Amino acid sequence: MGIKALGYVIIETTQPDKWNEFLTEVAGVMRAPDAADGAALYRIDAAPFRFRIEQSAREWFQAAGYEVADAAALSALSQAVAAAGRPVAALTEGEAKLRGVAAGFKTSDPAGNGLEFFYGRADATTPFVSPKGVSHFVTGDMGMGHAVFSAPNFEETVAFLRDVVGFRETDMPRFNLMGPDGPSMGFAFMHADNGRHHSIALGEGPVPPSGAVHVMLEYPNLTEVGKAHDRMKALGYPESASLGRHVNDETVGFYVQTPGGFDLEIGCDSLVIDPAQWQTTKHEAISVWGHEWAWQKAMKEAQA
Repeated sequence: MGIKALGYVIIETTQPDKWNEFLTEVAGVMRAPDAADGAALYRIDAAPFRFRIEQSAREWFQAAGYEVADAAALSALSQAVAAAGRPVAALTEGEAKLRGVAAGFKTSDPAGNGLEFFYGRADATTPFVSPKGVSHFVTGDMGMGHAVFSAPNFEETVAFLRDVVGFRETDMPRFNLMGPDGPSMGFAFMHADNGRHHSIALGEGPVPPSGAVHVMLEYPNLTEVGKAHDRMKALGYPESASLGRHVNDETVGFYVQTPGGFDLEIGCDSLVIDPAQWQTTKHEAISVWGHEWAWQKAMKEAQA
């Protein structure tokens, strides 16, 4: 079957103006013309959009949309998802047009995390231009970046993503985030049919109120990451994790809290794998250096 890459994310919000500021002024992405239904669209490359921001009565990460090869792959996947007992709702002609795709369907994993799958997406007709001078984002065959979710039924959800959807295991660690005496927590970093270390990831735990844990964008170099970090501070957005480098995908970057409550990972220099030859790893640490999390800082301050 095979998943090509992360194509887009759909976010519901009560504060579209705040999202516009965050995406254009902090992340440096490009505002595209609004969709026919009024949703705000944002670009990071030749794709017609990567972020779709819908005005709503709640703050919610609605879905991550993943691309498949063609109509046959989409049909096979929809049948497999339905056979696994998950809901399948084909995109209407209007919904497909709003996404700029030939066809697709909506579903969710066993934890209820929103997913869409599609094929046949055309490029935008105008070039990408960042309002903050970012030359480009690292996308191409590796797609938009990655999305990270949580699942209390961790093993069941991992099995669904692997055995039904077709993601493959890249790194499958367990971490004691609260120290050696704390409970261990399972993580699944899973790749699609491209060189990105993971296009989707899952943490063992309850689904957060925002509907997701984080989304990652890859910038061309550390200078652009640093500039985004300065913009985050200047505009007063909360830093969720300080600058650091991950062990497994080698990304150097930081995390900032979005207006929706989940995080955006802004990073660079990510590891590129050979998806056909990769052997699953089990790293024992999250970061080589850095990445002090906001909750860790809060604990230190409380103890002081």
